[in-house]
Amino acid sequence: MRTRRKESGAPEPPTAPWDEIVPGLWMGGHFWVDGLGETRQAVVGSDFDLVISLFTRPGHGPAPDVEHRLAEIPDGPLTAAQLRSVQQAADEAGKAVRGGRAALVRCHAGYNRSGLVVAQALIGLGHGAAGAVGLVRRRRSPWALNNRLFEEYLTTGLDVAGLLAGLDPPPG
Repeated sequence: MRTRRKESGAPEPPTAPWDEIVPGLWMGGHFWVDGLGETRQAVVGSDFDLVISLFTRPGHGPAPDVEHRLAEIPDGPLTAAQLRSVQQAADEAGKAVRGGRAALVRCHAGYNRSGLVVAQALIGLGHGAAGAVGLVRRRRSPWALNNRLFEEYLTTGLDVAGLLAGLDPPPG
């Protein structure tokens, strides 16, 4: 398995496949380390009503009867279209939670991309940006949202970040 430890300084994978951030809203990844230090695959069955995958890997679920939304985005600078995709995914997660459904947002390790979508969903549920980021870090991991650009997207606001990302670069 490829790790990104050298890039971000974050340990990988986390020590749980997924964590509940607020009732009904879960955040996770595709791999985790158990109490014995063994790397395990986080395979989703029918544990959730909605799974939003920002990264996929064959064999990791969810079960066919589970609503699954795929919104692959990089763990790096996002385009205006990718920021809109993040907003749509966050809106879907928030709508599921308000409807009493369990939603899992997952990426590779369950730190950055899923943190961006979950924090944005929390903002949509009434949390401030700083509070949403803090809640994600407390409930998932202090390493969550270690991509500072993603934290800046949240504090700037995805609408504004999307407008800025959509601007043409100055002529050369």
